[in-house]
Amino acid sequence: MLKAGPAKKVSIYVGEDHQHHGRSDYSAILDFLFYRGVSGASVMRGVAGFGADHHMHTTRIELLTGNLPMKIEFIESPEKVEELLPKLHEMVGTGLIEVQDTTVVKPSQASKKKAPQASIPSLRREGKAKLMRIFIGENDKWRDKPLHKALIESMRANDLAGVTVYQGILGYGANRRVHRETTLNLSHDRPMMLSVVDTEEKLRAYSPILDSMVQQGLVVLSDVDIVKYTHDYQEEERRKEVRQ
Repeated sequence: MLKAGPAKKVSIYVGEDHQHHGRSDYSAILDFLFYRGVSGASVMRGVAGFGADHHMHTTRIELLTGNLPMKIEFIESPEKVEELLPKLHEMVGTGLIEVQDTTVVKPSQASKKKAPQASIPSLRREGKAKLMRIFIGENDKWRDKPLHKALIESMRANDLAGVTVYQGILGYGANRRVHRETTLNLSHDRPMMLSVVDTEEKLRAYSPILDSMVQQGLVVLSDVDIVKYTHDYQEEERRKEVRQ
């Protein structure tokens, strides 16, 4: 967390169309700063400017361009800036990095509403569970409704912990017919997979409902270890006590 006292202000200048590993450079830099724990950062788009190549970039109608100047700015401790600079040099490419000495008079703080939650230490839970994977086709139906949507609704109604639906781009099943996504036909019965993690007891109890809904498909059960981090575990414990 940024504290009052000596600090460094870093300004990074890149073009709007500059890329880093297939992403906008300014967006990749902002993500890097966020996940490296920088206290805060801002991205600003210029309306006109030129760089080392002396090409004018402007938003004027007669000279509309997609490569407007972008500025990413953040303030951090000298030690933190020193730690981040090598990676920033790599990410900026032909852009410019400017570092200035500054003084933090009053550091920003999290909103009061979120402060109590942030003060609660995170809790790490571990345990054993089952992973259920259901393989069906995009065109499969249950009572005239897409099967994957019906399965989600039924799982929610039966209080399963959660489900994620994945859409495949290529695959085949028991009938050996290839299902694929093509340019000419974007909906060609693509393969779908539903992934559910919950206790063995709850998944076994749900199995009869699953059997009645899935007429043709594949269901796989696997043992998994779960690791869960939560800050709101005190409220979770209170809910458990109420249910008991």
